[in-house]
Amino acid sequence: MTRITTPFGAESTTADVIDGIDLTGRRVIVTGGASGIGVETARALAGAGAEVTIAARNPEAGDRVAADIIASTGNKQIFVAQLDLADLASVAAFVAGWDGPLHILVNNAGMMASPEMRTSAGWELQFATNHVGHFALATGLHDALALAGGARVVAVSSLAHLRSPVVFEDIHFRDRAYEPWSAYGQSKTANVLFAVEATKRWAGDGITVNALHPGGIQTNLQRYVPAEEIARLRANYRGTISWKTTEQGAATSVLLATSPLVEGISGRYFEDCNEALPNVPGENTGVAAYALDPEAAARLWQVSAEELAQLRARMSAAAFTWKTPEQGAATSVLLATSPLVEGIGGRYFEDCNEALPNVPGEATGVAAYALDPEAAARLWQISAAMI
Repeated sequence: MTRITTPFGAESTTADVIDGIDLTGRRVIVTGGASGIGVETARALAGAGAEVTIAARNPEAGDRVAADIIASTGNKQIFVAQLDLADLASVAAFVAGWDGPLHILVNNAGMMASPEMRTSAGWELQFATNHVGHFALATGLHDALALAGGARVVAVSSLAHLRSPVVFEDIHFRDRAYEPWSAYGQSKTANVLFAVEATKRWAGDGITVNALHPGGIQTNLQRYVPAEEIARLRANYRGTISWKTTEQGAATSVLLATSPLVEGISGRYFEDCNEALPNVPGENTGVAAYALDPEAAARLWQVSAEELAQLRARMSAAAFTWKTPEQGAATSVLLATSPLVEGIGGRYFEDCNEALPNVPGEATGVAAYALDPEAAARLWQISAAMI
């Protein structure tokens, strides 16, 4: 397989790679288009004439960016839609609201090296946001992509994929100690594996899917990473990382989304506007072999589809229907007044009954850590000291 190279490089900008390309009549979605390189990705595509939908967790921020892009490009076909990738209901609503063909999907949104957090389903939040949410979005929009004819999907991965393969035995850190960078790394490996398997499954629909490392860009993606840690990481990389502007950071995304130089190319990983070389162990560039492993890609697709199916089934079975205010207040009133709970203390109730222990991955019951007496005593002591 011949490596794909282009005339562009690390210092190329979005304006360089999209020069002369006309996207009139093309419809585009950019997730995370309200911040960082997502803004410049959306701006470049809009500047070339595309209809761009900014998918943003915060629609108000999206509206501000959309107004700025309209002012800077003169393209009024800039729209904003709410999308929380960690919330399956939000993804489903976004997909349901899309109508017609989709020519370009840029899976740009993400979070980096956060403290341990979980979704309501118990999924580790970085994996849920960076991979599972985008997987649900892309597969949900498959028919729209196929309808477009020659659609392109761009998955923003990272050099950090070199930190970890997907650990299938414990993706969500239920049995192993949580480590922020390992969690981020495995989610970024998942982005590349998605491109590999989607290429296999969707080639017959004319859909190409590629992944990329955008480079080091100072944006709010690093909001969980202290400045001193960023400095230490750069020192460890022995000068192989230099900061890019947001226009340079978005260039590889825009190239993969639009350039005739990569027409028909799929299932590859790019950095600095060129296909990456294989990573040499110990080096901080290139693509890891495990990120392009077709067996791992197929397994990840299956695991992701099963996780989504199980969550949808649980949501359906739980029948998350709205309560009236009177129903919502019933458990509070029962605990405040009923002789049925006379003398009962230190328990957790739901739906007017004591809750069962939570089963990991389920969205009901009480977590063991919420009833931990040592944690309770420590919290009391800390709280008292704060008064």
